[in-house]
Amino acid sequence: MSRKLFGTDGIRGTANREPVTAETVLAVAKAAGREFLRGDHRHTVVIGKDTRLSGYLLEPALTAGFISVGMDVVLLGPMPTPAVGMLTRSLRADLGVMISASHNPYQDNGIKLFGPDGFKLSDEVEKAIEARVDNGGAELAPAHQLGRAERLDGALGRYIEFVKSSFPRGLRLDGMKVVVDCANGAAYRVAPKVLYELGAEVVPVGVYPDGFNINQRCGATEPLRMQEAVVTHGADFGIALDGDADRAILADEKGNVVDGDQVMALVARSWQQSGRLAGGAVVATVMSNLALERYLATLGLDLIRTPVGDRYVVERMRDGGYNVGGEQSGHIVLSDFATTGDGLIAALQILAVVVQSERPASEVTRLFQPYPQLLRNVRFNGGAPLEDGAVQAAIRAGEDRLGTAGRLVIRKSGTEPLIRVMAEGEDEGLVGQVVGDICETIEQQAGTHGAD
Repeated sequence: MSRKLFGTDGIRGTANREPVTAETVLAVAKAAGREFLRGDHRHTVVIGKDTRLSGYLLEPALTAGFISVGMDVVLLGPMPTPAVGMLTRSLRADLGVMISASHNPYQDNGIKLFGPDGFKLSDEVEKAIEARVDNGGAELAPAHQLGRAERLDGALGRYIEFVKSSFPRGLRLDGMKVVVDCANGAAYRVAPKVLYELGAEVVPVGVYPDGFNINQRCGATEPLRMQEAVVTHGADFGIALDGDADRAILADEKGNVVDGDQVMALVARSWQQSGRLAGGAVVATVMSNLALERYLATLGLDLIRTPVGDRYVVERMRDGGYNVGGEQSGHIVLSDFATTGDGLIAALQILAVVVQSERPASEVTRLFQPYPQLLRNVRFNGGAPLEDGAVQAAIRAGEDRLGTAGRLVIRKSGTEPLIRVMAEGEDEGLVGQVVGDICETIEQQAGTHGAD
């Protein structure tokens, strides 16, 4: 069965347009609720959200759907995505839902679903839920078995203590000045508190959400504001979270970006030295830089690649017993602590290494020189441009030109109508030519136009 609702990370789209409408979200809630009504106990679902205006539309629709099939609802209000995963498991709930479109602008929204173990749902379970929606809805509970809704007032404190517990015992951030950009999103309250309570002097950025400014010229997708604040305030470290705080882009004291590949390398080396690293490998996606793979090899570690999406990283980590994984974009999954990417926990692990080294972050956080890498997006209006013969020929030619000194990754976005063309290699000029030729061919053959 082909999926119409679920993409690579739940359901996502323009708010108040299909599939992100109150009607569809209500139907999904009823279907998901029915899918997880297992056993005779009182069933519970945990719902969190980010700070988008449309959260006020989707939260009550979800609540009504779950209540209508007999599930109790625990409302968290604005909280990071990893908090939903953690609290779903902590509260022994049957299901968790995060209302968010992650790094997208405020006009978009979506839902991510978590099972009772706190992990995102598998493709198979999402297909089962979608099948229930397609089959015309779910059986409604009788009047006396309707669910109830309540707000969990202590959710903020629970998550703060959970994140702090990931920081090495006995270590403090006293004497460190840290900039944290919360993207006017879900972590605007918790992130500054965590850092402050661990002893840091905190410079908060992006902590005044108004429903419209989430991810707007701030956060992990646009870290320049954080980088400039680090330099302006003479800070020791910078953290830029995205709208739902499941990823982070970091910066050293000079304002230089530390991306997810460097974070994975640093955590892997640190955990290998302390005997904590499991499986002798790191799990990352096809987008991670080839230089990361070669650096890990010098440590005797493997890099295992998955399709793009932190959910696929987590699935591979669980299958193989690995505890470090993530994406170059800043989704870092440290399964000793969390069931999904957690930007704050990842940042604290790097801060711990910096503090223990007693050296500036710039001397600690750059373990390898990335190979030149170029990513361009080509927007399309329908059809299957990657199946075109001329496009396939251009891709094969690009692979031949890069040879063993580079990589080429071509994929369709799971959340937007885009073809993503990425190449990397030792020769920056060649990388640019290969990407340009492939994008031009896609545009010519499929009637598309460049996005960026």
